Amino acid sequence: QVQLVESGGGLVQAGGSLRLSCAASGRTFSNYAMGWFRQAPGQEREFVAAISWSGGAANYADSVKGRFTISRDNAKNMVYLQMNSLKPEDTAVYYCAAHGSPWYPSMDVREYDYWGQGTQVTVSS
Repeated sequence: QVQLVESGGGLVQAGGSLRLSCAASGRTFSNYAMGWFRQAPGQEREFVAAISWSGGAANYADSVKGRFTISRDNAKNMVYLQMNSLKPEDTAVYYCAAHGSPWYPSMDVREYDYWGQGTQVTVSS
């Protein structure tokens, strides 16, 4: 049982930065790998980044490698997505999600069990 709430989205110019946060409630947060996904209007939800329960392993979509960094702080029940060098193509609703396997940062949207409400990120050119 995990409840997730994203925050930190907004409007930013191309080349700028945003830091998204995901606050988790419950006592079992450290038992989950965590991921970030995004969805633009009319498109399917796509993988962005994921991190293992310990923070020792992470996966990134090719489109964001070198620009985005996922991290977590289990003591605070928080997951973060630092987004640098933002592009208009990054515009989407960003979702935080929890995966039932604590050790594997899955890239498959179908394997995630819990989802936040999403936060809008808009990058202007």
